[in-house]
Amino acid sequence: MNRISFFTAAALLALSSAAFSHGNESHAANAPTAKEQKDWGIAGDADKAQRTITLRMTDDMRFTPDHFSVKRGETVRLRVENKGVVMHEVVLGTKQSLQEHADLMLKFPEMEHAEPYMAHVAPAKREDLVWQFNRAGSFDFACLIAGHFQAGMRGTFTVTQ
Repeated sequence: MNRISFFTAAALLALSSAAFSHGNESHAANAPTAKEQKDWGIAGDADKAQRTITLRMTDDMRFTPDHFSVKRGETVRLRVENKGVVMHEVVLGTKQSLQEHADLMLKFPEMEHAEPYMAHVAPAKREDLVWQFNRAGSFDFACLIAGHFQAGMRGTFTVTQ
């Protein structure tokens, strides 16, 4: 019984370490990208990116620019630059999905999340997020690190016909 408990405890510790390791490293970009259709689009292929839009993040909890527009069907490389001294991220989504995720981040501030519509960027570093905007509409992006979203670190994007 102690042997099973030890292995169960070790497995749970390993899982919790992996799940709650936000840390100061950027997420690895060399893992295969899962392509799951979202309301705001689908993961894009870097070699099909038609242009690059640079999003800068700063410690005043702002994005520059805080709005961008793309055409439906366009694949764009979002170059996400952290100009601050603390960790920042950009997450694409809807108002509802971002609010739900932000609430979860407040409860579990060390939670790891690595989806193709997110870029977690260490201070003074940059990451590329490649996205195909295949659905028209108005959507949002935000930094969901605990407290950043609540401080107003968010923006919008429009996908035109």
